[in-house]
Amino acid sequence: MDIFFPDPNDPPLPPEDVRLRDLRAEPWPDGPRVKVFLELTPFEKRPSAEVILTGPDGAESARTAILESISRRLEFNLHLPPGSPPGEYTLHVTLYYQKLPPAEQPEAPMPPPLVVDQGELSFTIPPR
Repeated sequence: MDIFFPDPNDPPLPPEDVRLRDLRAEPWPDGPRVKVFLELTPFEKRPSAEVILTGPDGAESARTAILESISRRLEFNLHLPPGSPPGEYTLHVTLYYQKLPPAEQPEAPMPPPLVVDQGELSFTIPPR
């Protein structure tokens, strides 16, 4: 179990000030997977993120959503579809907060999210 002790020199931030601090992607050498590393600034409220990977042709190759992350440092794998070509891939990350409609109005439309930061990273997947 990890025990989190906040750094007094790096205080938790309100939603509008939360940012991506680090974004990295490392293709696995043995198959069609990409390890993604995200680090966020400290936060008061748990943020969400949408992660989209686009291939050499610009089409979406993989996608995941992280809802109300409890951790500032995230590490996960994205799996590419079978037959994905080698080449230049781009990772797009949107960090956001989503308010829900009031409980007494469950049919109300979702308000737009508060997007607080975005990041993009290009990398190459070599031929296998």
